[in-house]
Amino acid sequence: MSTDRLSEDAPEPTAPGPETAPEEAATTAVPEAAGREDVTGGDTRGGTDGGTGDTGGGTDGASEGSPEAGDAAGAGDAAAESVTATKDETAAGSAGGAGGPEAGAGAPVAADGGRAAEPGGKLSAAALAAAVRAVESGERSADSFFTQRSPRSGGPGAAAGARKPQAGVPAPATGTPERGGPAGAPPQAPAVPGQESAPDHTRPAPGGDGGGRPAPAAHTTPHPATTADLAPGLDGVRQVLTAGGAPETLAEKTAETLGERAAEALREDPWQLLAVPGVRPEQADGFARALLGPACGPDDDRRAQALVGWLLEQAALAGHSALEAPALRAALAQRSVPDPDEALQTAIAEGAVLVFQDAVETPGGARPSAGDEDEEQPVRVLLGLDRFAMAEESVADGLARLLNTFEEPADEEPADEEPADEEPADAGPTDADGEPTASSAPEHGGPSEPGDGAPEDDTSVRDDTPVRAVQQPSATAWEAAAAAAPSPSAAELIRAAARSGLIAHTGAEAARAEPAALIAAARALGLRAFGATHTPDGRARLARHLAEAADTYTGLAAAPAPGDAAEAAVTLSGLLAGREGPGRDADGALALDLLVVLDAPQLDLETAALLVESLTDGARLVLSGDPGVLWSAGPGRLFADVLAARCCPQVASRTPDFGPVGELVSGIGIGELNQVEAPGKEVVIIPARDAGEAVHRTVQLVADSVPRAIGVPAEQTQVVTVGHGGAAGTRALNAALKERLNPGPGRFGGFDPGDRVAYSPAPGRTVTGRVTGADAAGLHLDCAGSPVVVPRERVGPDTVRHGWAVTAHQAAGARWPAVVAVLPGDAAKGLTRSWVYTAFSRAERHLSVVQGVDQALPRAVAEIPAKERTTRLRTLLQLHTAQATADASAG
Repeated sequence: MSTDRLSEDAPEPTAPGPETAPEEAATTAVPEAAGREDVTGGDTRGGTDGGTGDTGGGTDGASEGSPEAGDAAGAGDAAAESVTATKDETAAGSAGGAGGPEAGAGAPVAADGGRAAEPGGKLSAAALAAAVRAVESGERSADSFFTQRSPRSGGPGAAAGARKPQAGVPAPATGTPERGGPAGAPPQAPAVPGQESAPDHTRPAPGGDGGGRPAPAAHTTPHPATTADLAPGLDGVRQVLTAGGAPETLAEKTAETLGERAAEALREDPWQLLAVPGVRPEQADGFARALLGPACGPDDDRRAQALVGWLLEQAALAGHSALEAPALRAALAQRSVPDPDEALQTAIAEGAVLVFQDAVETPGGARPSAGDEDEEQPVRVLLGLDRFAMAEESVADGLARLLNTFEEPADEEPADEEPADEEPADAGPTDADGEPTASSAPEHGGPSEPGDGAPEDDTSVRDDTPVRAVQQPSATAWEAAAAAAPSPSAAELIRAAARSGLIAHTGAEAARAEPAALIAAARALGLRAFGATHTPDGRARLARHLAEAADTYTGLAAAPAPGDAAEAAVTLSGLLAGREGPGRDADGALALDLLVVLDAPQLDLETAALLVESLTDGARLVLSGDPGVLWSAGPGRLFADVLAARCCPQVASRTPDFGPVGELVSGIGIGELNQVEAPGKEVVIIPARDAGEAVHRTVQLVADSVPRAIGVPAEQTQVVTVGHGGAAGTRALNAALKERLNPGPGRFGGFDPGDRVAYSPAPGRTVTGRVTGADAAGLHLDCAGSPVVVPRERVGPDTVRHGWAVTAHQAAGARWPAVVAVLPGDAAKGLTRSWVYTAFSRAERHLSVVQGVDQALPRAVAEIPAKERTTRLRTLLQLHTAQATADASAG
């Protein structure tokens, strides 16, 4: 690898401006004597780095001090810092002097499975685990834990035993037993903070009567005006926000988050403002002080409950689907909650938080067995929000269903078997007249078109295609297809798909030809086979591989291949929304027999839950991806958990990536940052003394050096950096690149025709494009050849940004001829191997690395694989596997 500059006559770097380090996370305790802070609604939205939110929430450790966090002043950083830093610790006392020593650890458990009486009514992790075991064993009913009175408030006090949510497509928690709410909970239990509908704002407050009755007037009456004086609609929300010193610009987000009664909700419980994306605890405290006056204090139960939900939401942005009880207790103590245990008890009793116990695997220990019920196993107690718990349960149940309902192919198909009463295999969605629908419509339609948000199981995408049993070619036919495969790894994948309903396939970029060969072979055997990617760029690359693979099986086709091979490549969002692919049958299931999901590490829990619920019994699902790249922008680590659970056949590709860039990236994948030979300057390292020089060198590379020395034009060169904020983040780099490549006044929301943009139609999903114009309808974009119109009201950093420079999470799933990776010095602490691997592997022909982190780069590659995430999916999958094994043995 070369350390020479591409340009021999490169000018000296401009004098760097004052370097601003990335903002630190919010303080761990809210100072009671501090003056009131204004709530800002700028770029601190608690979104995902896969989208365009500044906080980088949901990235691989993005909110845990990693460089992805960029301007981590947003809420995502604060939670992850306070939560993940204390995962293996218990709270020794609350910050700021509130609270005392931990009183819950080692609490005795009563003989009946409940918790023994304890001073102050505190509940330890051991007591929570005992409660879980008592309910699951049938010794006690869940109701019994909700009939006890809280020693402090007289309301529901003891934590509930865990219950297993019913499988299904995840949906917002409702607190009812049908949706997995705690049994025996009141029908109108307060919702989790951040739900769309307005919650019941009558939580027991200190000194209150409990039982869901309003708190004393001391906590609710010191308002500037009575609730009756509020103006209707958004005007009332603005009125309350202004009274609390918050900007009126938050009104729309507040109304969207809290529902129709947003103004009344804020009056009754000012800390409900914490549910609004981007609002931090210290800001919500300032807002509450302005509305409540002297009655506002850190001991207010409404504050504690809002913080419980906020911490779990921010942990989700950092990738955790649940948190260990000690970590959440410690985080509450750091936020000056005087009694974290009672705050958790109340949250559990009200159904806002769910309790689970997961077996702790000891090194070298045996996996949990369904028949070892009498044997005590160490467990960890996890707390989580309903939506993520339901998603993990649904994914685990759905994957187990695919494994259990799969039927292995027979040696030979019956000679007289004929498919009767079936539509042609290539029949796609049809309208009422039987004509094909526009399934090839642009995938990136404007926000007014279906599917721009999170995919929904909308019956409108179902068609009249009859329900067809999954096709099962004979074992002989599968073996013939494997024998004709273009590579040994592709043959192994085809044989694995013939024997199982779920397969995990791992490999780098060159290995994408293997799932393409599987899709082509399956279509040649008469199966409805499709491949789904996360980006249009990934879809285009898959289509090219499919075109090459289709020629291999032209002479071996046992049945006409259903449709053109290129049509088998779809985007995952387009498939689930019905804009691409085969559509759905009369039962609402996707009308396919085999589905390959590429870039599987980017698959988040909620999308995965919807996907597996959409697959019919007996279908084949192949999860294919590079295990070295960053995990999904949302909570969970689905692909890693599936691999770790070993619940299905796994096929590891033996096809290497070639060239200097491929050699470099392959070494990074195993923890080695090697020097590689780059005679054509395929890999170049450019040192940068500070952030200012890093920005200058990046602009020079994109605008001059790479086009002249490598032959890759500026529009095909992508800059990848560590975050949105900071002196060398996406904002600073995009401003400098726009000034050099497309200067203009930014006539429409800061954009001009010709600007490169990163468009986020939904959190966690980013596509790059170019501005083509603007009018009264909104900002017009061209994203991968598809026109997009972003309405005027949505033009902002949450939806669209300049895109010459993006983060690694935004870049995941796409590749460019040339990439410039920027690693400023202030990114050293948060670098991980997965970040470096993802950023460097986006390059096809040329990689320039502008770096000021010195030895932190090889150290991160060698010693820090990835930021850990707390999830339950691995355990759930292992339990399903153990149960299936036990059932098979018994049968």
